Amino acid sequence: MNEISFRQIIKNGLWNNNPALVQLLGLCPLLAVSASVVNALGLGIATTVVMVGSNTAVSIIRNHVDDAVRLPAFVMIIASFTTAAELLMQAFTYELYHILGIFIPLIVTNCNILGRADGFARKHGVIPSLLDGLMMGLGFMLVLVLLGAIREIIGQGIIFSNMQLLFGPVAKDWQITVFSNYPQFLFAILPPGAFVALGLIIAAKNAMDGWLKARQQPANQKTGSKRVRVTGTIS
Repeated sequence: MNEISFRQIIKNGLWNNNPALVQLLGLCPLLAVSASVVNALGLGIATTVVMVGSNTAVSIIRNHVDDAVRLPAFVMIIASFTTAAELLMQAFTYELYHILGIFIPLIVTNCNILGRADGFARKHGVIPSLLDGLMMGLGFMLVLVLLGAIREIIGQGIIFSNMQLLFGPVAKDWQITVFSNYPQFLFAILPPGAFVALGLIIAAKNAMDGWLKARQQPANQKTGSKRVRVTGTIS
């Protein structure tokens, strides 16, 4: 088993190997439900819960499952946690559950969750696997929320609308009007706007990575004068 530090797990999940920006996995729900922050946050929390639970469970049983039935067993574990998340949403956020619709049970088919279970959790201990699931889930959720915020502001001129669907009556007044008397920009609300916004986010990440790499490069180069060795006879 390859040893990996907690710091590296956190950096991989949130930035270096972000499932939405680098691996480009789970794009169907990412683009479909990110029209608002509350929708993105609801799906992001559900996905993170499933990823943390499945990674932890897979790590616990990793030495007791034969390779012949490894993937079916992992899928059953993911389906169990997805069902639990679905039932919790039905109990506590029923209206939001109906808005998200089919994309909650489709968490089972999210390639990122199965990929982390098979590629990481079955090779590492419980704590690293739990942290990996948490960081990958948070990385996915952060991109979801950022995309939802961009589309909600550009599309409707507001942000944090209908937050009571997730947090209850206490969040009823959380809506912020960014642009008053703003006509809706339908392109940003529809899926084509999601493609454009996600492309811009990925481009911004790549540009930042290039800037950071260029900034670190001079520090890795050796500076100072070089010693020149002269051999032979000088007449």
